[in-house]
Amino acid sequence: MSANTPTDYDFTRGLILVAGVDEVGRGPLAGPVVAAAVILDPARPIEGLADSKKLSEAKREMLAPMIRERALAWALGRAEVEEIDTLNILHASLLAMRRAVLALSVPPEFALIDGNRCPELPCLAEAVVKGDSRVAAISAASIIAKVARDREMIELDAQYPGYGLAGHKGYPSPAHLAALDRLGVTPIHRRSFAPVRLRAQVKP
Repeated sequence: MSANTPTDYDFTRGLILVAGVDEVGRGPLAGPVVAAAVILDPARPIEGLADSKKLSEAKREMLAPMIRERALAWALGRAEVEEIDTLNILHASLLAMRRAVLALSVPPEFALIDGNRCPELPCLAEAVVKGDSRVAAISAASIIAKVARDREMIELDAQYPGYGLAGHKGYPSPAHLAALDRLGVTPIHRRSFAPVRLRAQVKP
């Protein structure tokens, strides 16, 4: 098995209720950070799970409803722009992941967290570096979080036209930076991020 293929080692501890947890949206200049927690059902495997960043949009859109339908439980959590600016992006991401786990309809016995830090949780947890490409449940979480956030950014594009949010999803692309120079900073932009902060300080 390839090192980049998600495994089911999250079921090898003799535990069934193991949640995979991941977040998306740490890098963008705009919008919330969105996390997901997923408890997969070992009796209903899902083919094709992988790190959401390595999947096409069409593949993610195909897998997301399958994950939601076959999982024992799944939930989303988020941290808003104001929380990101107040707490910093790391702590806001941990908060979003905590909220996702707490929102699960079935309390997990254990949580596997993508990355090298764990949020404070009411269950045991372990951080897994590159977990979104190593652990099936984390891959599933990354997919539904990515799909949810992308859809929200498309909606925000209609609310804040001209920034191209539907295309770059808030990431600091040249087009996004040019739009910030041209149109200014909106309420959904993260003022704690340098490219936004510097532009917010410029007087029209």
